[in-house]
Amino acid sequence: MGRRTRNISSLLLGMGAIALSGAAASQTGTSVYDGDWPDYHGNPEAQRYSALDQINADNVADLEIAWQFSTANFGPTADFNNPSTPIEIDGVLYANIASTRNVVALDATTGQVLWLWRPNEGTRFDEAPRKGAGRGVAFWTDGNEKRVIDVTPGYHLVSLDAETGIPDPNFGDNGIVDLMVGLRNADDPRFPYPDIGLSAAPFVMDDVIVVGAAHRVGMRPRSKANVKGDVRGFDARTGELLWTFHTIPERGEVGFETWLDSGIEFTGNAGVWSPISGDPERGLVFLPVESATGDRYGADRPGDNLFSSSLVALDIKTGERKWHYQITHHDIWDWDLPAAAIMADLPNGNEVVMQITKQGWVFTFDRETGEPIWPIEELPVPVGDVPGEYYSPTQPFPTKPAPFDRAGFTEDDLINWTPEIRALALEAIDGFRLSPSVYSPPSLADASDGTRGTLSLPSSTGGANWEGAALDPETGILYVPSRTALAVMSLDKDEQSDLELSASFGVRVPRVQGLEIVAPPYGRVTAIDMNSGEHLWMIANADTPANIANHRLLEGVDIERTGIPTRAGVLVTKTLLFVGEGTGGPGASPIFRAVDKATGEILAEIDLPNNQSGLPFTYEHDGKQYLAMFVSGGGQPATLVAYALP
Repeated sequence: MGRRTRNISSLLLGMGAIALSGAAASQTGTSVYDGDWPDYHGNPEAQRYSALDQINADNVADLEIAWQFSTANFGPTADFNNPSTPIEIDGVLYANIASTRNVVALDATTGQVLWLWRPNEGTRFDEAPRKGAGRGVAFWTDGNEKRVIDVTPGYHLVSLDAETGIPDPNFGDNGIVDLMVGLRNADDPRFPYPDIGLSAAPFVMDDVIVVGAAHRVGMRPRSKANVKGDVRGFDARTGELLWTFHTIPERGEVGFETWLDSGIEFTGNAGVWSPISGDPERGLVFLPVESATGDRYGADRPGDNLFSSSLVALDIKTGERKWHYQITHHDIWDWDLPAAAIMADLPNGNEVVMQITKQGWVFTFDRETGEPIWPIEELPVPVGDVPGEYYSPTQPFPTKPAPFDRAGFTEDDLINWTPEIRALALEAIDGFRLSPSVYSPPSLADASDGTRGTLSLPSSTGGANWEGAALDPETGILYVPSRTALAVMSLDKDEQSDLELSASFGVRVPRVQGLEIVAPPYGRVTAIDMNSGEHLWMIANADTPANIANHRLLEGVDIERTGIPTRAGVLVTKTLLFVGEGTGGPGASPIFRAVDKATGEILAEIDLPNNQSGLPFTYEHDGKQYLAMFVSGGGQPATLVAYALP
């Protein structure tokens, strides 16, 4: 490990200490019910819920900007897209900013900078697979000491004094733990630095820091061999390694038998790149595990491949596996579990954990036993014709709730606004295979039947993704944002890799004169009663964008509100559901909406300085409720903006 030297420095602004007295929900009792936002998703259960009610249906339209914080001058390059969600404890916000993932403390009522810590990782940063602002930090306290916990782009675990920003000298090596140490499959002489990092916030509960792993996008891996995405637990006081969970098992461990040849020795990935959540009452941490190397081709790893694409429940103190459920066997679709599992004690008495998926499902389990709340059927799925590939003959299908987005793609899913548009859409899909099943497999870019790939719905980015969903614990209603966008699953040979096949980058999703060929809505929010498993309502996530509304083929045609192909950031409070439009899709606008939780009716539209990019959150300090989020886009530096009533 000698070549992976650490070069990290800290920079402090505003040396005055901050008076802090709050604590994180998972530590000493302060929670979203007390007005703070102490965890990435509000609480360890990942509900994205706050009991605050000062902002309500009667006054939400009166919200004004209370303060803004620009990230323009806090990094070597401008922070053009910040997807992070700050945490707030007793009047202080802690956030990630800038491409180097600085950690900043801000006064939660004014946005004033209290301190800033900046990692300086040199070549380790240059080679990092997951640069950028990251998605957030974590907080730990024992009631006396208070620490902000982060993972740098270069894969260092850092513990900072919450009052000063100075690294804790009693944690690891002067505040830092090198997460490269102890990795499996890390010393490949072809690659000086392992393909591993993390964008998600670390997870802290019961004095344990749980750290996942993220790799480069695996559509076209540089090798069939990669570093394994083990998940580890560290002592929150000292940084000592407490346990390691092998997401790709070793001989003698449960799951090893699901790998049918030597592929288990060299295959990597199967990390947890998405947010992690936990059950403080039971001491369980829930891991949403991604697929193994590579995302679209698995001939080198035959078998079901536990624990890839699985929800795994561990004892947070020991790392012992309590139960697991594999959502996708032998994943060749990139159906990573993309979001934190959500826990709730439902009004009907069920104590559940819910896992939303890219495919558009909510898998629901008893969180103590892992038993499904509603039956999950193991059903036959299509088998492909890619030479050498292994295909699982069946996949699990939940019977409830119904999918919250469209899954699978046939001619019935094409745009059909006019006969001309329909004919053009049919012409556009000529030469592609369709996917009557969400598990229709990838195909060759030069298949023997003359096709160039399989049109897949959803795409590999969902459906649902890292934004997660919001759960109202008082009603048991789940609000799921999702995206409807096609992908082409097409395979060819990458001459730069030792894999026989990888995702082809030469075949694009067909369109009709700039229009998506799949019918809208392109983004939506679905309300699901998790007591019964029944859908209550669905709304598009945005208005119809100009590129559709003003398209020449639609002149004089009346179309319903289409939404846009982004995944909205959502937040639920005691009084309202809040819905953003997200980033990454054409037509996103800087509008933030307040929605009636029971009906989906839009109650107010709030203008933002830019598009919502981080997830919205809320907190109260000195008797005032704030609603805040990072906004980004249009080549402008990211800004953290906070709203309050006049």
